[in-house]
Amino acid sequence: MDEKKKLVTIYVESTPHEWPKGEITYAEVVTLEVPDYPQHPEITYSVTYSRGHGNKPEGTLSPGGTVKVKEGMRFNVSETGQS
Repeated sequence: MDEKKKLVTIYVESTPHEWPKGEITYAEVVTLEVPDYPQHPEITYSVTYSRGHGNKPEGTLSPGGTVKVKEGMRFNVSETGQS
């Protein structure tokens, strides 16, 4: 039996990323789009998602928040301009 977690393909700004099935955090989504985000935590981003799970298929991911991922889920990351 393969003990690896099942991977799903999520899209961050239209770029596909494989991600272990389960949850993803705000910081992880932002880091997929902005690789140096961990070095610049003072920059805030707006993260929205669509094609999520049935009970909450779309919404906003806030700093510190998590969301369950599913195959084909889409995330948009945009800088809010606040520093």
